[in-house]
This record gives sequence, structure tokens and C-alpha cells, in this order.
Amino acid sequence: MDMIRFVILTVSDSCSKGEKDDEAGPELMSLINNHFGNTSKIEHVEILPDEKSQIKDFLKKWSSHNRSDVIFTVGGTGLSPRDVTPEATKSVIEREVPGISLAILCKSLEITDMAMLSRSVTGIRNNTLIINFPGSTKAVGECFGFIKNVIPHAVALLKNEENLVSDFHGRLQGRRSVSPSKVKTNLVAQRSRVSPYPMVEVAHAIDLILKEISATRETENVDIAESLGRVLAENVYAKDPVPPFPASIKDGYAVISSDKEGIRNVREEAAAGDKPVDQPLQPGEVIRISTGAPLPLGADAVVQVEDTDLIKASDDGSIEMEVKIKVAPRPGQDIRPIGSDISVNSVIIEKGALLTAGHIGVLATVGHHTVAVFRKPCVAVVSTGNELQSPHEKLKPGHIRDSNKLTLLNLLKQYGFEASDAGIAKDNPDSVKAVLTFAFDENDVVVTSGGVSMGEHDLIKQVLVEDFDATILFGRVNVKPGKPTTFATCTFNGRRKFVFGLPGNPVSALVTGTLFVLPGLKKMENYENLRPPVISVRLNKKMILDPRPEYIRARLRKCSNDDILEAIPTGNQISSRINSFVGASALVRLPAKNSQGFGEICDEGTVLEAILIQPLSIEYV
Repeated sequence: MDMIRFVILTVSDSCSKGEKDDEAGPELMSLINNHFGNTSKIEHVEILPDEKSQIKDFLKKWSSHNRSDVIFTVGGTGLSPRDVTPEATKSVIEREVPGISLAILCKSLEITDMAMLSRSVTGIRNNTLIINFPGSTKAVGECFGFIKNVIPHAVALLKNEENLVSDFHGRLQGRRSVSPSKVKTNLVAQRSRVSPYPMVEVAHAIDLILKEISATRETENVDIAESLGRVLAENVYAKDPVPPFPASIKDGYAVISSDKEGIRNVREEAAAGDKPVDQPLQPGEVIRISTGAPLPLGADAVVQVEDTDLIKASDDGSIEMEVKIKVAPRPGQDIRPIGSDISVNSVIIEKGALLTAGHIGVLATVGHHTVAVFRKPCVAVVSTGNELQSPHEKLKPGHIRDSNKLTLLNLLKQYGFEASDAGIAKDNPDSVKAVLTFAFDENDVVVTSGGVSMGEHDLIKQVLVEDFDATILFGRVNVKPGKPTTFATCTFNGRRKFVFGLPGNPVSALVTGTLFVLPGLKKMENYENLRPPVISVRLNKKMILDPRPEYIRARLRKCSNDDILEAIPTGNQISSRINSFVGASALVRLPAKNSQGFGEICDEGTVLEAILIQPLSIEYV
């Protein structure tokens, strides 16, 4: 398919006059570039006022003479009398495409009831698809996400590109228009009995991953409400000082400090949120003030209510008339000066910060409603095996449920990485190649489980090398569980892809996903801390050591007489026993047998390193 050519029109009176920055249009540009990459081109971007005739002329121009494939309009879809984008669009389109508008509406209503007030229209003029989006940056991101995957197919239909249409329909029906694999499986007697891949240590494997994977430079703007767990792509500066006015620290009375102690007339009240008092405070007067309220003109101190006595009030007790200041105030007492919390133009959050609830609170405080963050990697998870079926299906004879897929998807989600389900590859090269091809189409990283060991049906490495010309960076790791773990790279349609081939045993997949996949994804998204947190623990029982270093699952317990947490293994540690993870909050590293001064046993009470895999959950005894 040829490159998809996009045009973006922002419709806004205020943006067209320069009274307001257009943030939604640039956000849409970023989303298009990030999703479609080198298969797209932004032909033109423009801002126009909410004038129907100008919008019509623009749409006619860019949908004529094969100038563009898709025109996005941003803004002007609401109920205001000036919102005329839908009317302008209807006046130029030849056919409506109500399904796209309906999809946007239905999915938007799942987020906010306010979506029912949008009047967006979608239609076709000549061979150009015209789509109306609302005007907010947040809504643009959401709406684009709802429809982005149908755009290539829609453009192919409009261009009458039959081969692409057929290929897309085949994918929907579970078929792949993929040539057969080059891997031959009928020579089982000639298969290698010894792995051609050298054994690497865990630390070296992680170093190889972090060396090969580059941190993304691609960014996108997101609403701060959606920014939790994202990595900030630029320094954020304070637009305004905090507080923006001298503010009271306590509930009490705004006073003139030179009046010192004594009886004062209470003039009025200044509460948080009130407009600042216009008339300056006069000697002998005080103003009742609440925490956070602006200091009235003329006042230079606040006296807390505890340091006063009521002298006189109205008959009904609703108004204070006179109070006694019992302690002489100091100038500046209990006042937050302008900018004392945050000064204007100061850096409030530095580039590279992993945004937390605290960061988001600060952003809201200083008036930033969107932030630039690094793009998250697109990740797909693939399972392999003839014996696998969905956990939602009734179990067939000789089959097992595909637990690895859901486990890995949710492991990634737990650490802030959304991944897609790329299906199950059968134990034949053609199926493996087809599933990987489809996964590479849409993703930067593919995580597979199973098919990487020495069995005759373990085909991942062979297919990667022979069909995708992949480079295997490592194919065996000196670790238990997880020895056959594989990391590979290849180039697909001009873009670099990364493959983590994890073992098929459930525990092996989860341990190696934690050890190897998470640091790689963190590197791609520009995390500063790439490796999981490690603490020291004391083993609470004797363990037999394996020839390989072993990561056992354990609960943590705090004993009153020990500063080091106690690690309690969660039962049988065999690699197929996934319930060893239930209740575990750490992976404790046992040394290899006859290494690091150990023999064949690791004694009770030995202090070892442990990787935290859950928010710290500690039992106390």
C-alpha cells in the first residue's frame, strides 16, 4: 500500500486569532506519526475560525485532485451556535460513513456522558475520508485510538486496492496472507542434540538487552488525568507562582502587626476562594480569615484564632464585632508569600520523571492540563503449542488452558505496559511465521512463550533466523527456571523489532518476564531505573542448591528481633507450579551449587538478595 496521506484542520475562533495555542492539532499529528510511522505523511495542517464557508472551501480543496486520503477536522462539533463543522462537512461529502461516527460516540460514552453532546460526522468526498473529532486534546487522543486500526482498510477500499482488502479480510477470518516458512521439520533425525547457543549469565543477558534496545525519542501529549505512570519527555515549568497571592496559613484574623495586642474591630470575613478584599485594612481593624485565603490589602500578619478572645458579637451570634488579640503578632507571621511554594518559571518536574499521583497534583496546581511524555512501546504476546486453548473454553481432551498469555499480559499491565493478544501459534513453522508476521505488523516488541527449547516442535528460533533473518543475541541463560530464554532482533518493513522468547513452563515465563522483558520495555520508554528493586533477606529454611542460580518464590516476614526480612519459600518450586507465585512478594536468588563459597546446601539463616515483585507485603511475628 502507498503511504497514507493525512490533512489536519483545527477549527477554532480563539486559536485562529492567536488567543489560544492549538494543542489538539499537534497532538493528532504526533498520534498519526507514532502509530503509522513511515507508512504515513502529514500533507498539510491548518487552523481556521468557526466559519462554515471557510471550512467547506478547505475540505473541497484537500479532497480534490487526489491531494489526500484522510482529512481530520478538530473542533466545532458541539452545541454552540458557532460550532458548524458538521454542517460544513455534510455540505461537501458525497456519502456518509455513520459506522465510524457511531463507534466514536459509543466508545466515548463509556468514558463520559458529555460525549452525547458531540455531533461529529464522517463521510467521503471523491476518494478522501473526512472525519470530525471534538476539539479537546484528551478527546482527540481517545477518538483516534478508537478508529486508528480501520483507517488503512478504509483507505484501501477507497483506492480499490484489492490485494490489501483481501489480506485484511483474511486476517479478520483468522487467515494470514503469508508465504510458507523456509524451516523444514521432516528431518527430525538430523536435529542438533546440543544447543548452538552459548550459556550466558543473567547479568550479561540483561546487559545485552539494554545495549541493543534504544530509548525512544517519540513523544505524545496526554491529559494529566491520563498521565499516571508515564515518563516525562521534557522539563515542566511553573506558569504561575504558588501561591499566586499572599495566603493565610491558619484560620484566624488578618491584622496590622504594628497594632500589637489589644481589642480590635472585626470588619468582615475573607474565606478561601473569595475575591480579595478591596478596601485596605485600617489601624484598629482585623478581618476574619480562613486557611488559604488571600491576605487583605494593608494586613501584614495573621493571628491564629487560638490567640484571641471574643469581646463582642451580634445578638444572634452570627457576626463577630470585636475580638481581643492576646499575643502581639510579628510582621509576616503565618503568611505564605507569593511564590513561596513554587516560583514562576521554575522547573517543577524534570524530564525523565516517572509520573506519580504527587506529580499530577503539582501539574494541576500550576495549570498544566497536558504534558509531553515518551511513547510507550507497542507489545504483543504470543503463545505457542498445539495443546493450548483459551481459558474461557471447555477443556478438550489432551489440551491445557493457555495460562501464560493472561499471566504475561497482566504482568506487563502491572508495571504500566499495555500489551495485545497476538494469538496462539501452532507447532508448525507456517503457523509460527504467520503469527509473528501479524504481531510484527503492529508492534515494536513481541513476547512469546514456549517453542524455544530443544524439542522437535520448538520452532521460534529457527523461524526467526530463517524467515526473518533475525539475530539471536542469546539463546540460553544460566538460570533456573528459564534456561532456554531467548532474545532476538530483526528488521521488519524497515523497522527494528525485538523478540523475547520465554520458556513455556508457567513459572519460567513469569520469572524470565520479570528478569528480562521488564528492563527492556523500561529502557524503550526512557525509565531512569531499569532494574527491579533488590533487598537483602534471610532464608528461613535450608534449601538444596541447583547447578544453576535459582530464583525461588517467597513470602516476606518481619521478625521483631531481626532487622532483615525473613524469606519463606512458597512450597514446591518446580517450574510448572504457577501457584508458587500466589502470595509471593519476592524472587530470592539462590547461588549455584559449589559457587560463591557454597556447597550443595544453602543453610537456614543465610542472607541473600531478593527482587521485589509486588508492593511490599510483610507478615509480622
